[in-house]
Amino acid sequence: MKNLAYILLFLPCLMIGQINPVEQDTTQVEYIIIEGDSIPRTAIDLDEVLVLPELNFKNRDERIRYLVLRRKTLKVYPYAKLASERLEALQERLSTLKKKRHKKRYAKVIQKYIEDEFSEELKKLTKTEGQILIKLIHRQTGTTAFDLIKELRSGWRAFWFNNTAKIFDISLKKEFSPIDEKEDYLIEDILQRAFQNEQLERQKPAFDIDFYACVNKWGKPKTKK
Repeated sequence: MKNLAYILLFLPCLMIGQINPVEQDTTQVEYIIIEGDSIPRTAIDLDEVLVLPELNFKNRDERIRYLVLRRKTLKVYPYAKLASERLEALQERLSTLKKKRHKKRYAKVIQKYIEDEFSEELKKLTKTEGQILIKLIHRQTGTTAFDLIKELRSGWRAFWFNNTAKIFDISLKKEFSPIDEKEDYLIEDILQRAFQNEQLERQKPAFDIDFYACVNKWGKPKTKK
């Protein structure tokens, strides 16, 4: 799992007005001021809340498998979240550098920081934890670990890392697709429950996930014909 340490490396709001509250009796009304005009606003913005289905297991073994997957997912998600944050910061910083040698030097500094801080922890991951991490890196960045390394290092290094990972039955090209794979759906279910329970800090995925479509496919019991 040593090579997973490298993965974490590749890994202005336009103000059109201001919002002022105005007291009216006991009800507070917000007015949006745009270029001198006041527009009353009575709607309240709410974050989308998923109504999660009740968990149903066919038997004890299925329940145990879910609990094991839950433990592993909660363990590795913070690393995938960090990979997304590091990638965003790296891309923002690199966009400000003009010379190639400066970009290369900066990337090496970040790489050393990642290795020193996280490599020992990542080496402790099991094979299945590594597999989940690869999927979650794709969920959070929108790019496979293989392509991240290929883009920011070299194609040959990405190829070598991928073949090394295969020894442990881990493909760096693995994508996260809960609509196509039941295990990925279960991982998404685990994440959504952890977000709502505030066990994990929510970070939006890099691409849209239709959770209810996944529930309809994987979460509902099959009717017998």
